[in-house]
Amino acid sequence: MSRLLRILFCAFLALGLFAQSASAADISATVKKMQAAYAAMQSFRADFTQELLQRETGMTEKRQGVILFQKPLRVRWETAAPHAELLMVTDEEIWNYLPDEELAYRYSRALAEDSRSLIQVITGQSALSRDFDVESAQSEEDGKLIHLLLYPKEPTTELTEAQLWLDPDSALIRRAMVMDFYGNTNTIELGNITPNVAVSDKDFRFTPPAGTEVEDHVEAKHPASRPLLN
Repeated sequence: MSRLLRILFCAFLALGLFAQSASAADISATVKKMQAAYAAMQSFRADFTQELLQRETGMTEKRQGVILFQKPLRVRWETAAPHAELLMVTDEEIWNYLPDEELAYRYSRALAEDSRSLIQVITGQSALSRDFDVESAQSEEDGKLIHLLLYPKEPTTELTEAQLWLDPDSALIRRAMVMDFYGNTNTIELGNITPNVAVSDKDFRFTPPAGTEVEDHVEAKHPASRPLLN
């Protein structure tokens, strides 16, 4: 290799290393900005659309509704279509209510307290720097949104990969996708996000209506059915 080629090669190598370093710094700054934005909020309300994809069959299920969140971890996840459904994370427990079936599932609150759970990710409460390796996944299709790829440092059957799309101005999550061990995905888009919306205790209380069958899974560490908690 000629001296000129060696100089050019070293220059390109140095530029490549600099670009990687800058990219890592940009990602770190983005994560800090995002977590600062959520740290400054006590509550929020947002409309959501959700798409569940079952990889083996290729079948998809689409839902839409409203999510209400209050710190430290109260969640009211109300699906309006195609069927009414309510997921409620209260101070003591978790409820999943299916009014059309007159059926309610009761779970331990601990299922939502894992930083890697979907509930924690979508509400901006996950400790990204601690629990995930974060990379940029930016592509032309993302438009102005910032696209991050998250690999959990301790993967679970329910979560092997996650992706976030952030608003570059507010640093709030506009879309999130989680993938399980089998390749099934759960993608959620948030719109009309209203930070620090007024909430009350009654928004996060649930009592099964008369005639509702209750299946109690509080003692089960890994219940077979736990929608939106994975």
